[in-house]
Amino acid sequence: MIRYTLACDKDHRFDSWFQSSEAFDALKTAGHLLCSVCGSSAVDRTLMAPTVRSEKAALSTPISDAEKELATLRKKVEDNSDYVGLSFAAEARKMHDGDAPERAIYGEAKLEDAKKLVEDGIPVAPLPFMPKRKSN
Repeated sequence: MIRYTLACDKDHRFDSWFQSSEAFDALKTAGHLLCSVCGSSAVDRTLMAPTVRSEKAALSTPISDAEKELATLRKKVEDNSDYVGLSFAAEARKMHDGDAPERAIYGEAKLEDAKKLVEDGIPVAPLPFMPKRKSN
């Protein structure tokens, strides 16, 4: 796996992982790379320097502003919501139908279950991180 810092023709910068340099080239040639900010397909690699962590820095320690923001969001979600695990879709539906008290929840759902919630007008949103699984 290789991580590239990419930029679009509007100079939006973002990182993405690829199986290899050849995989990046194939996706670019096929027009499958899109800017994560504006959706432009004029995306290319930027000049990059490798990230070197000191021996004292933990791999789980956020280093970029984006990683720090995601860590802050994760903490806010975990501190202010109930983790319902794989029961997320069922619990969201129960709350919507008035069969369970309303509260902030997070968890995991199959894609088809999440789509059904949206189709039925039940407000849900994907998280930009995988929940840390914990017991209910």
